[in-house]
Amino acid sequence: MSVAKGGVVGSIEWTNWSGTETSRLARVATPRSEAEVVDELSRARVNGLRVKAIGAGHSFTGVGVTDGVQLRLGALTGVTSIDSTRGEATVRAGTPLHVLNDELAAFGYALPNLGDIDRQSLAGAIATGTHGTGLRLTGLSAGIRALRLVLADGSVVECSPSHEPELFQAARLGLGALGIVTEITVAVVPAFLLHAVERPESLLDVLEHADVSAEANDHFEFYWFPHTDRTLTKRNNRVPEGTARRPLPAWRERLDDDLLSNRFFELTNRVATRLPRSTRGINAIASRALSERQFTDSSHKVFVTAREVRFMESEWAFPRAALRDVLLELRAWVDSHDEQISFPVECRVAAADDVWLSTAYERHSCYIAIHKYHRQGRGAYFDAFEAIATEHGGRPHWGKLHTRDADYLRSVYPRFDDFVAVRDRVDPDRLFGNPYLERALGA
Repeated sequence: MSVAKGGVVGSIEWTNWSGTETSRLARVATPRSEAEVVDELSRARVNGLRVKAIGAGHSFTGVGVTDGVQLRLGALTGVTSIDSTRGEATVRAGTPLHVLNDELAAFGYALPNLGDIDRQSLAGAIATGTHGTGLRLTGLSAGIRALRLVLADGSVVECSPSHEPELFQAARLGLGALGIVTEITVAVVPAFLLHAVERPESLLDVLEHADVSAEANDHFEFYWFPHTDRTLTKRNNRVPEGTARRPLPAWRERLDDDLLSNRFFELTNRVATRLPRSTRGINAIASRALSERQFTDSSHKVFVTAREVRFMESEWAFPRAALRDVLLELRAWVDSHDEQISFPVECRVAAADDVWLSTAYERHSCYIAIHKYHRQGRGAYFDAFEAIATEHGGRPHWGKLHTRDADYLRSVYPRFDDFVAVRDRVDPDRLFGNPYLERALGA
């Protein structure tokens, strides 16, 4: 989560989860109601301060950075209502995903898809385009049915496809640029179980059958270990109603998810940071240490992976057919350069959607995400990946590292100017602006 130090006005230092962004805040506020959000915006306007809402600080970019007032929405949490007829839940914006998952489960519901981290707030997750994997499933933002926002002028607006439709279309993935989201109505489904099959496979075999695997499974993804030809694949599928839960034995969960994937992985990354030449050997061992496993459990327990090792990340979305070419080009760069990469590369798929700034807007997409341990320098790895990505019409994840500006982003998002027009209308004075948005959206 984010960290803040100090308490004197103008002296509060804040750092995001990964340590990629740091800022000095004029003020921190924790509103307990929508009315208090309105009051905080009024106070900020009077004092000439900009405002940004923050959740878990899990974005790697500066999308949530401010030098003004940081609104922490952790007090605005919880499910307020569930409409079983419409299949939707109304949720306060600061609700962490892991809390939302548990609350929905208590009522017999679930989100239809999730990413593999659940520390983010719901508002933060939709603001940057958080998604999971599954060729017939969209990201979280596409499941939004209605939003409630406090705009820069202090007005409170409810928006949906039938009321303030342009604001709704923009705010479903709004980058925190349009207002402070206080309440979200999101699509939910009856709670379900997933059967998970995870096993190591060779990279070329996975790529050869990637289309078949994506089409044959509800959820498919794989992790490639750089400097090796090995991957770990994950196939998750719904099971018939009445199927019994068969979770991992407690000892296996502790071994795989706590010891190997977190404690041992932290240790090996520290070793690789001190002794870069050890990286290839470490990856070779790690790629073979995780053996095949199968289990059946509640959907959110299968989707989500405990991530205790801190890292920095860049993720790009491509037309689905580009997966093989992009990944092999990345592998060729890794093999021909002296940079040692200790983190696996994650590859996923998603259905097309109609969210204006979604990375999957009007195209079935594949995603490739690269990572580095947070104590390591970025080196040339991220720049090299970005160069490959832009050659393939890639769209960068809004919350993950990239250097693209408005000119490039306009070229890959057909509704980019429509979004900017809404922003100009609801925040002409850039109360919610910051350097990241100035670069990504234009001043």
